[in-house]
Amino acid sequence: MQKVPMTVQGEQALREELEQLKKVDRPKVIKEIAEAREHGDLKENAEYHAAREQQGFIEGRIQDIEGKLSNVQVIDITTMPKNGKVIFGTTVKLINVDTDEEKQYQIVGEDEADVPKGKISSGSPIARALLGKEEGDVVVVKVPNGEIEYEIEEVLYI
Repeated sequence: MQKVPMTVQGEQALREELEQLKKVDRPKVIKEIAEAREHGDLKENAEYHAAREQQGFIEGRIQDIEGKLSNVQVIDITTMPKNGKVIFGTTVKLINVDTDEEKQYQIVGEDEADVPKGKISSGSPIARALLGKEEGDVVVVKVPNGEIEYEIEEVLYI
């Protein structure tokens, strides 16, 4: 099985979600199923079917998270040498060469990606263009309507 790269914060968030699912959501849905069963005929019981569907979702998500955590490779960027090179976990300040617009992205694992919060997956086109580059480098990112040139202003190890 392939290792799943993840930041320290990403692993912590998954562990918290797993705890919530196991200790809060799972017992709640089991209780809802028991209550719905008491209402009689299960074929006509919408609450029962909704609770069973929710239970299936919860169990699937628990298995998914446990699988990822069993193959996780946690990368603590704060322990890496700060040499200005873009690697997994770094936060990169970019300047659009054409517009002078500034952007900042942290390169994270697939499960942690949240573009509105500035977290991009290491497999995204921007991250792939940035990985291995250094402060001062100019990278070309292919986008649906052409290409964008960014200068790497700063690489942060936070």
